[in-house]
Amino acid sequence: MGAIAVCDEGLLLVRRAHPPSRGRWSLPGGRVQPGETAPQALRREVAEETGLIVEIGPLVGEVTRPGVADVTYRIQDFRVTAVGGALVAGDDASEVAWVPIDEVAGYPLSAGLLATLRSWQVI
Repeated sequence: MGAIAVCDEGLLLVRRAHPPSRGRWSLPGGRVQPGETAPQALRREVAEETGLIVEIGPLVGEVTRPGVADVTYRIQDFRVTAVGGALVAGDDASEVAWVPIDEVAGYPLSAGLLATLRSWQVI
């Protein structure tokens, strides 16, 4: 799952420190661990990757992406709002930034992210 956070400063993106898409910018997020709800997992993942505390909003959309060994990932992206914390890269992120909306297309993004964000009218 992923977090779509937009504020006056832009869209919240993380530069992935590990495969898949190492070195590319993406939405913060990750997997649901056993015993977690989707909102709990997304709050945890965003905090681990960005240092921010977020409130979870509505589901924006869902995509599927191929993984290794014939695995297909189903990724649900939710609107989130930052309500606390301090922006700092951590966990699976080598960098974290609020990217101005008009600059997002110029970043090396994970495969399919730009088209998806445009189709959902996020940017």
